[in-house]
Amino acid sequence: MTGSRRTTALFFAALFAVMFALRLCHSHILWADEDYHMAAGLETLHGKMLYRDLWYDKPPLAAWLYAALGALPGWPLRLFDAVWLLAICAATWRFAGDLWGRREAFLAAALVAFFLNFDFPSAVIPAAPDLLLLLPHIAAVHCAWKRRPFWSGLCCGIGFLFHTKAVFVLAVCAVVAWPALPLLLVGFLIPNGAAFAVLAAAGALPDYLLQVWRWGFAYAGSSSEPQPVLNALRRVLDWSGFHAALVLGALAWFFSGTDDRLSSSVAEGLQPANSHEWVKRRLKGGGSQDWLPHFAAWAAIGFLGVALGGRFFPRYFFLILPPLVLVSARAIAQRKAVAVIAAVALLVPLVRFAPRYFTLAFQPAAPWTDIALDQDSQAAAALVNARKQPGDTLFVWGYRPGLFVYTRLPAASRYGDSQPLTGVPADRHLRDAVSLIPDWAARNRVELAATHPAFMVDSLSLANPRLALDTYPELRAWLAGYTIMARTRLSLIYQRLIYRSLP
Repeated sequence: MTGSRRTTALFFAALFAVMFALRLCHSHILWADEDYHMAAGLETLHGKMLYRDLWYDKPPLAAWLYAALGALPGWPLRLFDAVWLLAICAATWRFAGDLWGRREAFLAAALVAFFLNFDFPSAVIPAAPDLLLLLPHIAAVHCAWKRRPFWSGLCCGIGFLFHTKAVFVLAVCAVVAWPALPLLLVGFLIPNGAAFAVLAAAGALPDYLLQVWRWGFAYAGSSSEPQPVLNALRRVLDWSGFHAALVLGALAWFFSGTDDRLSSSVAEGLQPANSHEWVKRRLKGGGSQDWLPHFAAWAAIGFLGVALGGRFFPRYFFLILPPLVLVSARAIAQRKAVAVIAAVALLVPLVRFAPRYFTLAFQPAAPWTDIALDQDSQAAAALVNARKQPGDTLFVWGYRPGLFVYTRLPAASRYGDSQPLTGVPADRHLRDAVSLIPDWAARNRVELAATHPAFMVDSLSLANPRLALDTYPELRAWLAGYTIMARTRLSLIYQRLIYRSLP
């Protein structure tokens, strides 16, 4: 093994070891969003088809991926997390190396690793669609830059099966590889055509359109924020502050009067006399001198995806993370002053978020708002597990997908949470009661009332009485067939009255 290869291997081995160790600190926790896709994956292992047999308002690939992993919590989940993060770092390393060189490649990989571990106030980023999309996102734009439009489109198509916001990645790739747009679209359609064929063959395609797109548009078109402009400004400033190393590095690169922009001037002066040959050279991709407008377009299109819906959740900013990491790595590599400023700026998220890992590792029962719901879910699951029998089923009123993972019980109906039954999204149902789909939700409640789960966990009625089970006429007679067998601090656990007499 050569010296450069040995250095690269040691770098990524150390990176993986650190990321896996950090992930193991929260191996006893299921975070919001990852538990939803794990629960959906577990239902597919129980023999259910997404959309047709199970309400699932996201594209199918995250659930299918977790099903392939066995939907297991604990260290297997965190091992998968670390491997996926390592793949993102490797893709970033390769892209930066092709753009500029080894120094920038290592810096870019280190930066993306840092922010994938110290990016959120909770300091923990679950492997949910926004994060899962990052790998095909980076690969797609890299392929577009290398003038491999078919493979770029294929990566975009895979990303679209993780998250519908991959359309913004497709738009970036179209800007980069516009002369070969037909090949880009062909690549995009292949994985999606295959997935839609599977859904259509299973009779799940109409439900997919209703759950992913009708519900998705209803959700995107609504917001519970009373002051959306101020909320957007606050969250953009918050994100920029914790990512000041990237923001300042990107600004230094974009507005520099030397280095890459000077390289562009030199390149223009050295262009061949044959203008047709010059155009051909530029379309082959390569130097950073071609990338000032492309990076600007990449960041701008990504920010449109961040702003969609007006919520500006921290995980949405993953759409602009790759371009900022790449150009910041270049600026840091080229300018000592930028490197010093970036190093100081990185201390802010490190000091703010790193202690969370120690809290999770050494104080697992600590009273922390971010894990309170999961701790309650574990307590409720323990009560159910003490009484469950083979063949039992579960229903959850509220949004606690982790209960299905902790109990391993199948859902009694298509509905694993109350969102499609109330029409109130989970990001607001603890404080709001306005339904986005009242007629559709009412029909779903009638369908639920025809099922007979052995256990039911109500994690919503205590928090928001306006969405209590007994406020819905379709569910009152159904609820009368259950009795409260136990309770936790935040949940009521019901058991069916004739449960023991059933064959």
